[in-house]
Amino acid sequence: MVTDDGTPDQSVLLTLQRATHATLHRLSTELADLDLKASELNALANLADGRGRTVSQLAALVGARPTTLTSVLDRLERRGLITRGTLAGDRRSVLVELTGPGRVTADTVRQALTDLEDRALGELPAAAVAGFHEVLRALVAVAS
Repeated sequence: MVTDDGTPDQSVLLTLQRATHATLHRLSTELADLDLKASELNALANLADGRGRTVSQLAALVGARPTTLTSVLDRLERRGLITRGTLAGDRRSVLVELTGPGRVTADTVRQALTDLEDRALGELPAAAVAGFHEVLRALVAVAS
């Protein structure tokens, strides 16, 4: 991208936003047969390790407020991909877990993410990828 005066835009945040939109579009296209929204793909990808998460924990992972995540979880639950129950010892906390079909779908999403990441970053030196992770951690830290 270029700015109005014709110089290249060097904003890390704007470049990150463009990259995020481009990758979400690519993933949505590649996973169109799943008929899931980007927010649902994100939630499933963050549950793909098979560990249950409270709504608050999952919200932090996906970068959303728990109240915003509720509608995403409602849709995933209606499709039979997740269950919500109470956390042992804390009836106020809601535990989100994948169902059998949810595990299969989450694995598909996670594999698509891995494949896209490999295509995008596979040729980069490890130091460049490590530096990118440092930038991301700094952005998360300042925004938290």
